[in-house]
Amino acid sequence: MLEQLRKARREESGFTLIELLIVIVILGVLAGIVIFAVGGITDRGNASACKSDVKTVEVASEAYRAKNGTYAADMPALVTANLLREVHVAGANGYTITYDNTNGNVGATGVTGCP
Repeated sequence: MLEQLRKARREESGFTLIELLIVIVILGVLAGIVIFAVGGITDRGNASACKSDVKTVEVASEAYRAKNGTYAADMPALVTANLLREVHVAGANGYTITYDNTNGNVGATGVTGCP
């Protein structure tokens, strides 16, 4: 009986500790690659949203000027004139839109790749 147990124990197959550690290291490296890849996608999304918001404020500013002959005093005036739905909250999406009422220039700060 004891001999049968020893024989069965020798014939058992399984993974060694080294094999398991190698698999864990490989999975860790792959997870790190995925995390960095997804981070780049998020940055491009923020830059695209910023550019879109800047363009929307530019169009609203020019529409206000075409209608009233002067640029709006500030972005809330564009909302009052029903040219914008709401004023962008500074820093809410990681960027701030700036508006210059002397010449209607619109800019943004806080996101790489956004004017």
